[in-house]
Amino acid sequence: MIVAVSDNQVIGKDNTLAWHLPDDMNYFSNMTKGHSVIMGRKNWESIPSKYRPLPNRKNIVITRNSTFVEKKCDIVNSIEDAISISRNNDDEEVFIIGGGEIYRLGFNFIDKLYITEVKAKVEGDTFFPSWDKSNWKEISRIKHPIDNNHIYEFDYVIYKKN
Repeated sequence: MIVAVSDNQVIGKDNTLAWHLPDDMNYFSNMTKGHSVIMGRKNWESIPSKYRPLPNRKNIVITRNSTFVEKKCDIVNSIEDAISISRNNDDEEVFIIGGGEIYRLGFNFIDKLYITEVKAKVEGDTFFPSWDKSNWKEISRIKHPIDNNHIYEFDYVIYKKN
């Protein structure tokens, strides 16, 4: 699972990211390339069409919408089906990339969590689910300061399930 989340648990607003952090976008791209990415339909639709499907990744979209048709990705009806497809792809690491409901469903299936902790409280309408950090061990943290391209400080943090 990979996510960027603010101090107040916001991950998005109006079906888009709540911030513009170019280095985090590069981190996301580098971490997920060559792997399956699992996302909800709304998350898929929030990606500008020129970037869909996310290149060099197997794109798997979960939806309950039976009329949703898209040739550029695999479409499934459950997180279990999405994980099954990614395993059939012999993926060593699979990334759940959102949105909020897909993150909530995905927690039962993950053992590693890549979080960009955005050091800000921002407005939003999509939130990362609360989770019990006592079941996880922080194995890596890299700090990123505010600079000319980033209005917020943030940390890249990797957690592994105990």
